[in-house]
Amino acid sequence: MNKSTIFEHLLELRNRVMWSALVFTLVFCVAYYFNTEIYSFLVEPLAAAYHGEERRMIFTGLSEAFFTYVQLAVFAAFVISFPFIAAQLYLFLAPGLYKRERKFLFPFIFISPILFWLGAAFVYYFIMPLALEFFISFESPANSSSNIPIELEARVSEYLSFVQHMIIGFGLAFQLPIILMLLAQAGILKVEYLQKNRRYAVVIIFIVAAILTPPDVISQTGLAVMLMALYELSIFAIKSKVKGRKS
Repeated sequence: MNKSTIFEHLLELRNRVMWSALVFTLVFCVAYYFNTEIYSFLVEPLAAAYHGEERRMIFTGLSEAFFTYVQLAVFAAFVISFPFIAAQLYLFLAPGLYKRERKFLFPFIFISPILFWLGAAFVYYFIMPLALEFFISFESPANSSSNIPIELEARVSEYLSFVQHMIIGFGLAFQLPIILMLLAQAGILKVEYLQKNRRYAVVIIFIVAAILTPPDVISQTGLAVMLMALYELSIFAIKSKVKGRKS
């Protein structure tokens, strides 16, 4: 590869990075402008877990609320601009790929964000309400037998970090079919290997679920069940792909 070709590739990479950074920055600004609405949306599961009871969230540092809103805008900007960034990466890599490889990778530009958002929706609407009910159940109100009541006053930064951790964890976990299909396409994994080693996959899935979720049975089990379903879906998709290639 001559110097001019290397320079052209570096120039192309710079342009893709600049466009990605520009879109991310614009989305960040919009997200920060609507940070109150985003906050209200993310705190809704906690409010629902209180069943209409008036409660509050606190912050204990002067700058905590400000940096929490900044972190929230960064999180929203990443989630929203991810499809564009993935498309820029594909467009940069596409000229160096064979036509068959481009045809195989192109759908994942759309499938990957959809799976991420499905994971985010699953944890937000199904897992988080159950997990929050579980954590709040450890409160002991003033009229209980406890001498000193225990009541949750969640810090805004801790709660939002918890929500973001859950959403990102489930969103990344839902990329399992893409990872397995790419490994199968590269010849690293065979569908027979995935079928034969299901029991080991279940153990690994529960370990991953324990790492990506808070230390409660509901979140871990919910993620593990979904990952096992995605594992079986991946096997089906790989078998269909192999069958279509042979026909």
